[in-house]
Amino acid sequence: MVFSSETFLFLFLPLFLGLYYLTPFRYRSALILAGSWTFYGWWRIDFLGLLILTTLWTYAFGRVIGANLGTRRATWACAIGTAGCLSVLGVFKYLNFFIDSFAAMLGTDAAGLGVHWHLILPIGVSFYVFQSISYLIDVYRRDASPTANFFDFAAFISLFPQLVAGPILRFKDLENQFRDRTHTADKFADGMARFTVGLGKKVLIADSLAPLADLAFTTPDPTAPLAWVGALAYMMQLYFDFSGYSDMAIGLGLMMGFRFMENFDTPYISGSITEFWRRWHISLSVWLRDYLYIPLGGNRVGGGRTYVNLMTVMVLGGLWHGANWTFVLWGAWHGGWLAVERWTGIARAPKTTVRVLRTLLIVLIGWVAFRATGIGTAIEVYAGMLGLNGWALPFEIAVQITRESLAVLMLAILLAASEPFLNDWFDRRYHAVTPTGTLALSGTVLPALATTLIFSLAVMRLAEQSFSPFLYFQF
Repeated sequence: MVFSSETFLFLFLPLFLGLYYLTPFRYRSALILAGSWTFYGWWRIDFLGLLILTTLWTYAFGRVIGANLGTRRATWACAIGTAGCLSVLGVFKYLNFFIDSFAAMLGTDAAGLGVHWHLILPIGVSFYVFQSISYLIDVYRRDASPTANFFDFAAFISLFPQLVAGPILRFKDLENQFRDRTHTADKFADGMARFTVGLGKKVLIADSLAPLADLAFTTPDPTAPLAWVGALAYMMQLYFDFSGYSDMAIGLGLMMGFRFMENFDTPYISGSITEFWRRWHISLSVWLRDYLYIPLGGNRVGGGRTYVNLMTVMVLGGLWHGANWTFVLWGAWHGGWLAVERWTGIARAPKTTVRVLRTLLIVLIGWVAFRATGIGTAIEVYAGMLGLNGWALPFEIAVQITRESLAVLMLAILLAASEPFLNDWFDRRYHAVTPTGTLALSGTVLPALATTLIFSLAVMRLAEQSFSPFLYFQF
């Protein structure tokens, strides 16, 4: 089940929210857990078992760590608990990759080694495993309390609004909200509006750009026009798809009384790659900083080690996205630029239009590797962008590029560029600060009309298109 489906919009969500608000607060964590397990099991019931086992494992080791803080037993419990969580990723996400890579080194394939199975990647495994690891480490560091309430903890791990594609949450940030959170009409209305905006991003923009991006990355030796248009289309598709999911997750959280961290902050107006990673997939950037970069020594260990740490973190961050050498290349590309910017001081330079455009070009080049199914495909697209495959657009390719997709691409670029100004204008024009200090939609009907229009258009688009999962489901 995905957010952008009729089943979720018109069956699961209304039923869940109706039960949620009819249930006394003390039982709502149990209801969230039941709803989240139903949501996840709708896809495959067997992988729901893996989620439940990971939850039980993490909860048990968190209790052991909490009961033995300051002792060697807590250290061992944290190490074993974390290793167990990582083993889930190691087996289901990377075992196929390592077998295939080893076989390729020997000039054969997995079947040639006698391996005749191929593990399916459980949806959302990268996200709930990282949340489990952060809980164990936070308890060990005394940054979080080892909760005795299993339903609160299990609901946190399985929280369906962000279960399959983030943002990556930490129990210490939501612990108090599980114990006590407010439910107001303003918060619910803001949540509905945020969810609808995310739905529009996904269905109206990202899905409309998908055929254009797919055409460029599936056409052998694409010429320059197709390579550049396809790369730009994927750049916008990925942003509106993933930020749309995050908007929907945050909106659903608000409807349930939760406040999740923001996951995007207008990343395509960044003046450096360093700034880009403060604005793109923020929850992952913060996770990698707190649980990998800083423990490795961060920038406290001298220039050389700092550059190595940056490269290590970004390569591992790339590999987290998927078991493919293209993700390793993408991570190394970003890690190399982070090291260069730190060495030259570019990240601290004033932002200019030229710096923004240069950063966008670097990001665009990286997205080609990120999207490609293999290194060979990435090289073909890069060759096309350089004009090595020719500059003419073949007729059989040109007829597949619709005016609608080009218009949506231009609209997406315009929205991404003007997003900071649009957000600021909307907050000043249509939000007012309440006596409690929270933001609520003002008494105008325009936001309601706008969200109603977006929702109606998105539903009509859903009715006419085939199933289109969120891109980050595969990571």
